[in-house]
Amino acid sequence: MDETIAGVAGVNQGGRYISGDRSGRALLVIGALAVALVVTALVSLTWGASDASALGLVGNWLFGAVPGQEALSVRDSIIVYDIRLPRVILGILVGAALAVSGAVMQGLFRNPLADPGLVGVSAGAGLGAVSVIVLGSTFLAPFTALLGSYALSLAAFAGGLITTIILYNVATRQGRTSIATMLLAGIALGAMAIALTGILVYMADDRQLRDLTFWQLGSLAGATWMKIAAAGPIIALALAATPFMAKGLNALALGEATASHLGVPVQRLKYVAIVAVSAAIGASVAVSGGIGFIGIVVPHLLRLAIGPDNRYLLPASALLGACLLLLADAVSRTIVAPAELPIGIVTAAVGGPFFLWILLRKRGVVDL
Repeated sequence: MDETIAGVAGVNQGGRYISGDRSGRALLVIGALAVALVVTALVSLTWGASDASALGLVGNWLFGAVPGQEALSVRDSIIVYDIRLPRVILGILVGAALAVSGAVMQGLFRNPLADPGLVGVSAGAGLGAVSVIVLGSTFLAPFTALLGSYALSLAAFAGGLITTIILYNVATRQGRTSIATMLLAGIALGAMAIALTGILVYMADDRQLRDLTFWQLGSLAGATWMKIAAAGPIIALALAATPFMAKGLNALALGEATASHLGVPVQRLKYVAIVAVSAAIGASVAVSGGIGFIGIVVPHLLRLAIGPDNRYLLPASALLGACLLLLADAVSRTIVAPAELPIGIVTAAVGGPFFLWILLRKRGVVDL
C-alpha cells in the first residue's frame, strides 16, 4: 500500500504525470549528496585567509600530523576549530532545517509554493527572537533569566509556531487548503510581524541595532559552540521527527479524506508537522537570522530529479539544503572580502529568480 500511496502522490506534481519507480535514482542521489556534503564541509573548513590545507586538516584530526605536511599552527588551529568548524556545523544544521521545513510545509499544504520564508513563518520567528534581543534585559528579563541561553531559540520557536497555526487555520477550510489564501495570508502575517519587529528595532539601542541589522539579513558569522549547544538539539529533534511523517505526507497528497481512509491520523500528522517546522525554523532564525528561499528551491529541484516521494525527498532535502547553505556562506565570505556579505542577500539573489521561474512554469496550472 505504501508504494501505491507514494506513486499516486506523485501523479500531479507541477501539472506533469510521473510514472515509474524512482527509488533507485533517489537512493543514488542521496548517496551523491552525502558525498557532496562531506566535500563541501571540508572545503568550507579550509576556505579563507588561513593556509591550512584539507589534507593537513584531516591528517591532524586522524593522526596528529601527515608526513610532509606541517602541523597546524596555533593560529590556524583557532581559526579552524573555534571559528570555522562551529560555522560549518551551524550551516549544516540550519541549511537542513530550512530545506526540510520547506518540504514538510509543501507536503502539508499540498503545494510546492509553500515556504517558511514566503508565508510569514520566518518573520514570526524573527519577531520572537528580536523581542528577546531588545526586551531581554527589561520587560522579558524573568523569561531570559529562567531560560538562559535557550531563551532566544524558544522565543523564535514560539513566534514561528503561532504564525504557522494562524496560517494553517486561515488557509484551510473543510480539509482543503487554498494556495491563493495561503500566500495572501502569509504576506499579511509577515507584514504584521515585520511591523512589530520594526517597532522593536526603533526601541533598540546602538549596540542592539548593530547586531540586529546584520542578523536580520542572515549570517553564520556569529557561530559559536554555545549557539550550537542552544539551537542544535532543537533542530536535531525536529529533523529526527520528519522521517516518521513521510508516509503520512505521501497519503495526504491524495486529500485529507483519502488519507484518513488509508489509516493516516491526519490531525496528529498536522500537529506534529506544524510543531516540527516551527521548532526547526525558530531555532534556525534565532542563531542565523533570516535566510530565505532555501526552503522552496531545494525541495522543488529534488522533485524534478527524484520525484515527490517524501521517504526520499526529506533526507535528500536535508543534504542538499546543507550543501547549498555552506556554498552560499563561502560566497558571502569571499565575494566582498575582507568584508562579509549577509547570506540572506546571496540566497535571495538566487532564490528570487528561481521562485519567479516556478510561478511562470505553473502559470497554467495554479490560478493565483
